[in-house]
Amino acid sequence: MPLAFVLHHHRKPRPHFDLRLEENGVLRSWAVPRGLPNNPNENRLAIAVPDHHLDHLTYEDADKSIVDIGTWEEHDRTDRRLLFTLHGRAGRRRYALIRTGEGWLLHLTKEQPSDKRN
Repeated sequence: MPLAFVLHHHRKPRPHFDLRLEENGVLRSWAVPRGLPNNPNENRLAIAVPDHHLDHLTYEDADKSIVDIGTWEEHDRTDRRLLFTLHGRAGRRRYALIRTGEGWLLHLTKEQPSDKRN
């Protein structure tokens, strides 16, 4: 069964994005102040925040809207890195979440999956 993800644009307390990946019955969550990277040459800070209930998958209000939603696929995981593909509304994008001591970086990989849907 595919696992879900959602990318929220959260406007308070200051504008940022929340990346949430379904895992073990919850949404593991990272605040990404500048949004997901669009270029493999740039990394974005990702701040781990507490897990959210699955009902946040479709939650929106005056301060929070859904930017993208779909499923995600894990490719590789170590203590320091999670390699995954988001299958969202606009297509597929492969990212790595990389642990850097106490924080995380979100990286768009150079090799991207084909846009063809199987």
